[in-house]
Amino acid sequence: MEEKMLEKKVWAVVGANENAEKYGNMIYKKLKTFGYKVYPVNPKYQVIEGDKCYSNLSLLPEKPDVINMVVSPNIGKTVIEEAANLGVENIWLQPGTYNDEIINLIDKKGINAVKACVLMSLNK
Repeated sequence: MEEKMLEKKVWAVVGANENAEKYGNMIYKKLKTFGYKVYPVNPKYQVIEGDKCYSNLSLLPEKPDVINMVVSPNIGKTVIEEAANLGVENIWLQPGTYNDEIINLIDKKGINAVKACVLMSLNK
């Protein structure tokens, strides 16, 4: 499943941010470096790394193939509901972003999920 998701080219990083020491920023930049089309999603920012930042998935100019979650499970529930409503089929869960409730919700919505650090997976 990891390889299949990594083949998809349009990603949204939910929890992207401007702090170079935080995973939301590292993941966003790394995906871009690897040639992915990436949209930052975070209601706290207007711009991230010079790119327009979106406050939610519904505002993106296109439906992402994969959503990379870099937010706590409390915020994640809303993101998964929104993703399901938009027909997003793939969610990549960074360590610390999921719990049983999140996994159950993803299963209930019929969304594919990978539980791994995308930074490690890209470096394989």
